[in-house]
Amino acid sequence: MDAPTTTSADNGTSGGGGDWFTPRNTPTANPDSEPGTEPGPGPSRPAEEASPDAILIRRVMAEVTPVADKVTSYFYALLFVRYPDLRPLFPPAMDTQRDRLLRALLTAAEHIDNTDVLVDYLQNLGRGHRKYGTRPEHYPAVGECLIGALSKYAAGVWNEETEAAWIRTYTTISQIMIDASATDELRAPAWWYAEVVAHDLRTPDVAVITVRPDQPYPFLAGQYTSLETPWWPRIWRHYSFASAPRSDGLLSFHVKAVPAGWVSNALVHRAGPGDIIRLGPPTGSMTVDHTTDSGLLCVGGGTGIAPIKAMVEDVAEYGERRSVEVFYGARTEHDLYDIETMLRLQQAHPWLSVRAIIDQQARQQLPDAVRSFGPWNEYDAYLSGPPGMIRSGVDALRSIGIPSERIRHDSVEELAAAWS
Repeated sequence: MDAPTTTSADNGTSGGGGDWFTPRNTPTANPDSEPGTEPGPGPSRPAEEASPDAILIRRVMAEVTPVADKVTSYFYALLFVRYPDLRPLFPPAMDTQRDRLLRALLTAAEHIDNTDVLVDYLQNLGRGHRKYGTRPEHYPAVGECLIGALSKYAAGVWNEETEAAWIRTYTTISQIMIDASATDELRAPAWWYAEVVAHDLRTPDVAVITVRPDQPYPFLAGQYTSLETPWWPRIWRHYSFASAPRSDGLLSFHVKAVPAGWVSNALVHRAGPGDIIRLGPPTGSMTVDHTTDSGLLCVGGGTGIAPIKAMVEDVAEYGERRSVEVFYGARTEHDLYDIETMLRLQQAHPWLSVRAIIDQQARQQLPDAVRSFGPWNEYDAYLSGPPGMIRSGVDALRSIGIPSERIRHDSVEELAAAWS
């Protein structure tokens, strides 16, 4: 499970099975919905319009956020003691898993009244949980133990009304995820096996890895997926596709080895041709809108250039001649590991412009450098890179007149693990 959410109304002391929630068996999710098209977090309704349940949920979240580590530790202790058969669904080391749980809870709580965003987010999460072996019968146990942890650490604001609000919310959350998983099971495997066919070490810590899936793998340029290596079972990390869909079915990824990064270091320093990895389903909404002829402003930092490259190829594949402006950011010239590829694309396509922005030479951060060009108010903007760059980039683009609805990036929460 990526980020299980849960419930138990007794301060975590009972051993009950959580019979307050019984999942349905019939999926109700839209069978025609595209996998992996969830939007980034959207605006919540103003506080004065918040529903009664949302007010109670956020009150608890405010109470437990300062003691998040204790809450998540207690939750997992309850879950693994009461339901030891669920332990194999989780990674052997739980450090990164703990953070994902809290992020998922905060996201769901923040958007409890924003139905469209919440449903899309949870459907994606439900589809992604298939690769862990999560089944509908697991959700009541998770729910019981989450409420057990929340009721213990939010005792000052916890009462029957609050408990009922959390039960209603978790029941809704769970059913959306279960339905999405059931619908996805009818049309796609839980994961794909893929053989590494090429491993190109571009710098001492960045590799371009090409794999061949064992069966067709549909995705869109600009999306990302999760990868699992044979050396660290049940530990998955997110990586963007570095090319548009290819006729030969091969997939490419740009991977940077980060300190203490189990998956990234395995992929960069250990993987080689012939090794078998696993792929989760494609996801992400940072895709090209081919229904408009607006220009594209693409800002990529570090290995964040990978999905930008894929989108450029996608525009070229469609035969479009819309303006595409790429800003490729790096700390040093050495970090521009894929600049030659981008310059070759620029030479082949007159509608494409590529600018390299090197921090140590320009003495400014990438988002600030974008401000010196433009105007960009008629462009659709795409951001890809470390979470900090995305946050500052969104602020910079808004400040120069690009409306929020025309700024696309993948969820900072989802990508944080791949950059830490």
